[in-house]
Amino acid sequence: MKTKGALCWEVGKPWTLEEIDVGDPRTGEVQVRLAATGLCHSDEHFRNGDVPPKFLPILGGHEGAGVITKVGPSVEGLVEGDHVVLGFVPSCGRCIPCATGHQNLCDLGAGLMMGASISDGTYRVTVGGAPVLPLCLLGTFAPYVTCHASAAIKIEKDIPLDKAALLGCGVTTGWGSATIVADTRPGDTVVVVGIGGIGINAVQGAAMAGAERVVAIDPVAFKREQAALFGATHTYPSMEDALEPVRELTWGRMADSCILTVGQIQGEHIAEALALVRKGGTAVVTAMGNATSVDVKLSLADMTVMQKTLKGALFGGANPRADIYRLLHLYRDGQLKLDELVTTTYRHEEVEQGYLDMEAGRNLRGMVVYGDADY
Repeated sequence: MKTKGALCWEVGKPWTLEEIDVGDPRTGEVQVRLAATGLCHSDEHFRNGDVPPKFLPILGGHEGAGVITKVGPSVEGLVEGDHVVLGFVPSCGRCIPCATGHQNLCDLGAGLMMGASISDGTYRVTVGGAPVLPLCLLGTFAPYVTCHASAAIKIEKDIPLDKAALLGCGVTTGWGSATIVADTRPGDTVVVVGIGGIGINAVQGAAMAGAERVVAIDPVAFKREQAALFGATHTYPSMEDALEPVRELTWGRMADSCILTVGQIQGEHIAEALALVRKGGTAVVTAMGNATSVDVKLSLADMTVMQKTLKGALFGGANPRADIYRLLHLYRDGQLKLDELVTTTYRHEEVEQGYLDMEAGRNLRGMVVYGDADY
């Protein structure tokens, strides 16, 4: 089918709305009519070249939720009319990572940035007959997505799809970074650095897990104010500014964990984060930066003598098929804030403006909500 999608044709250039072709689902695939897509910072890492795309153009977007409109051969458990959240990491349920409870590390993820479909290695999105690279094999900056069924997670039909879309990446990644990877326990002190779409949910997750103190760090006053509404007990503009207050708050013990969710991670952030955590504490790296950067600052003596841990986090260590479902039930029960996350909604043609607002610090979360004119 012909539709429109937000494409990037050259690294560093804006997202532009153009006509594309989205193919019908083949074996093991479904087609989804999206209700909404989140504007996640990760897409910007591909657009600006931090993570060099395999080829151009790219079709942005990897957070989406909608209704299945077509089902390809050999798909089990999904039918037309089902409501689904698209997980940016597929989960087959059969590979060793999936079978050992690490669906976020599913072997199918190996081809996510290649652009070719999981099922047969061909391309579902084209423009003028030439292939397009849909981010995470989704490309939710178009109102229709044809994707592998392993990325489509069925949800109840009473859950608002525009809110459910946020669970495809940002909410689950932030929440899991605090509750799963950092393993926040009641009474802990947790520091979250960078209060964007992921960081705000790390704040929310830490508070829900029973942290006594949740310290939110961001240079933007608006984001610090928002963090307080999601469970932060203390806020500071930088890690340097937070160092001594955290020491005082914890009687010199320091934080149990520090979660890095900044928009652009730098090597020096690692030493600063580890300085904020206690003996035996953990620093969690959820943020992305330049994929070619290998320079990191940290004290090796501090790591050894203080037995500190540095951990990475993909999708917050969450299992998409279990944790997205669980979080949506927490939302339904009034325990998880989703409605309050979205600062601004945009029309389809305003994707670029949404990212400009993000870079300017005007948004906690931006979201494109598709309307009748987009289908």
